[in-house]
Amino acid sequence: MHVIGTAGHVDHGKSTLVEALTGIDPDRLKEEQEREMTIDLGFAWMELLDGEEVGIVDVPGHRDFIENMLAGIVGIDAALFVVAADEGVMPQTREHLAILDLLQIQGGVVALTKIDLVDVGDIDQSDWLELVEEELRQVMQGTVLENSPVIKVSARNRIGLEEIKQSLTTCLADRPFRPDLTKPRLPIDRSFTISGFGTVVTGTLSDGTLKVGEEVEILPNGLRGRVRGLQTHRRKQVEAIPGSRTAINISGVSIEQIRRGDVVARPGVYRPTRRLDVQFRLIPDHKRNLKHNTEVKLFIGAAEVLARVRLLGIEELEPGNEGWLQLELHEPVVAVRGDRYILRRPSPGETMGGGSVVDPHPKGRHKRFRGGTLARLESLLKGTPAEVLQHATMALGVATIKEVVERSSLEANQAKEALRELLSSGQLLVLEGSTEIIQPSSEKLVISKNYWEQLEGQVLSKVEDYHRENPLRPGMAREELKSRLKLPSRYFNAILIRLVTQGDLKEAGPLVYKPGHQVKFTEVQQETIRKLLAIYAETPYAPPSVKEARKAVGEEVYSALVDLGWLVLVSEEVVFRKDDYDRMVAEVYELLQEHTEITAAQVRDHFKTSRRYALALLENLDAKGITVREGDVRKLNRVETR
Repeated sequence: MHVIGTAGHVDHGKSTLVEALTGIDPDRLKEEQEREMTIDLGFAWMELLDGEEVGIVDVPGHRDFIENMLAGIVGIDAALFVVAADEGVMPQTREHLAILDLLQIQGGVVALTKIDLVDVGDIDQSDWLELVEEELRQVMQGTVLENSPVIKVSARNRIGLEEIKQSLTTCLADRPFRPDLTKPRLPIDRSFTISGFGTVVTGTLSDGTLKVGEEVEILPNGLRGRVRGLQTHRRKQVEAIPGSRTAINISGVSIEQIRRGDVVARPGVYRPTRRLDVQFRLIPDHKRNLKHNTEVKLFIGAAEVLARVRLLGIEELEPGNEGWLQLELHEPVVAVRGDRYILRRPSPGETMGGGSVVDPHPKGRHKRFRGGTLARLESLLKGTPAEVLQHATMALGVATIKEVVERSSLEANQAKEALRELLSSGQLLVLEGSTEIIQPSSEKLVISKNYWEQLEGQVLSKVEDYHRENPLRPGMAREELKSRLKLPSRYFNAILIRLVTQGDLKEAGPLVYKPGHQVKFTEVQQETIRKLLAIYAETPYAPPSVKEARKAVGEEVYSALVDLGWLVLVSEEVVFRKDDYDRMVAEVYELLQEHTEITAAQVRDHFKTSRRYALALLENLDAKGITVREGDVRKLNRVETR
């Protein structure tokens, strides 16, 4: 289904022509009918000569209501551009044409209306109409309407109406219908209540279908409701299709909670944004350069919000030129890559220019004169699906495939092919699981090759720094590394597994370290260690306490001996040599097999030590699950030993 939008100067006969073509008066407001002037958006529909039923959005032409016009013109497929023959090209003729051009509305039909009212004295009517058409052709030159047919029309006398229908039929015959990307969104251009039904919103549906009964979200505020009913051209529908003028009866949301510019979508599909990276063209007729930090009005979808311009790469933009902007919005909007928009000066109100959204969710504020930023934006604007997906991945850092695809705004089949291309070329790396079957909806984590190389260097650098700062530690605690990287657990674990698999890092329990890293003691430290271990050898079952061991070799060396496993800490006060500890554990095991149960006194006597050391050893074995305490005796933990 297609939608046609009118455009043109005030009082040039747009609404009259729509009514003549459709039999529907688009001026629905009492004030419009009394003043005989369109103030807000009007809607109608008709059947073309090939049987297609098209919607029509009728817009106001008066300069005071140009912003109402912008709320309805964005979602159209073709323009019905109206110029009165008795007046010719007027100010809003030029402004509406500039808006159609900025929005890239691909073609349409030009209606030269009111030919029955032409009265220009001695000049022949046909000569006058020829002059008006010639001027009109000059004005349209170089715009989206340059090659559009010009039809001479009198709505009052019904002259030219069939030619209008034929030209619109021809114009739309080869125009593809809006694709179903399974991500429906409907920018609300009108909302009202109906007694007994409740809240109703209207707009042009794009990017997917909506069905009666399904849950919807009203963005940017995140309100939840349910589709109670659907209509297209006042006919009930079970399902609304992309490109259709759609009215939605929504339950669970009040009219006071909704405003023009809000978007109806499926829950969780779109994220509002307060920052946009955009390509921009300042119209040639604008009277001044665009400067950095200018406040503007942004019109996108049916929304109108104040924004501040951040010019990228240049100090000022001259009329007729194109450039890159980052827009900082006063309020959030819903936008996707490729959406067209218009910028206007707030006061005095005038159209400045427009363009397309390149990145609806920039990672942050760009430095204005960084060359890499401009190159990235250029690639996003003109790039292949694979390039677009790659930039989306780079912008997110580490993310799920689903998140990357959603950010890219690519259609599912395009995304699938782009994923396959990037994976096969090695530009995209999967951090979790196999790469054999990758779907756009996958929750597997991915990372761009470039970002992986940066992150890999960062991780290895932090481990190397730790080794250098702590030469007597065998490795860095995983949790400390994770804290320094400031990564969520899932991302950190996936990255660490990849680095270990690649051989860039090794793991030992809770520690990670670089291959080849060894604890190296100085000669002085080696001598203190030798003396301490000699004392342990003399009294292996009644060794120096933790406090004495620390004093003998120093805190750093003591910690290294424990980390290396040369010493085994069994309690806060007792630490054994590794060989002595292993021998004691083995002998306790033999005692238990021989006697079934033992007491602390038996262990004390067996090793000819004190109760302090015997209890510390047994409590350590209890904690490890080797033994089980029952009153004053210990038994083997049969569950553990099995």
